[in-house]
Amino acid sequence: MPRFLIEVPHDPEGLACARVVQVFLSSGSHFLTHADWGCKDNVHSAWMIVEVGSKAEALAIVPPLFRAATRIVGLNGFSLDQIEAILKRHQPAGGREPSSGG
Repeated sequence: MPRFLIEVPHDPEGLACARVVQVFLSSGSHFLTHADWGCKDNVHSAWMIVEVGSKAEALAIVPPLFRAATRIVGLNGFSLDQIEAILKRHQPAGGREPSSGG
């Protein structure tokens, strides 16, 4: 199943921040009640990683009030074989690595 990072930024003002957290915690949604927060490090966002069928399904997890500012990122992994194949496709003619210019 596809995995997505949900990032929900919010207002850094103290009372507004607390209200956003309250909405998430009182929602009853497993995803929202287990969000990770950056507020104590002055990064006012919540993050969740979810496994759902689409970006639209990921966005539907977020309370409607916060959806406009939400960013959904599809996540993927790479194997060493995949990366080596990508690098090989981008090698210059002759099979040599490009020089670093130094």
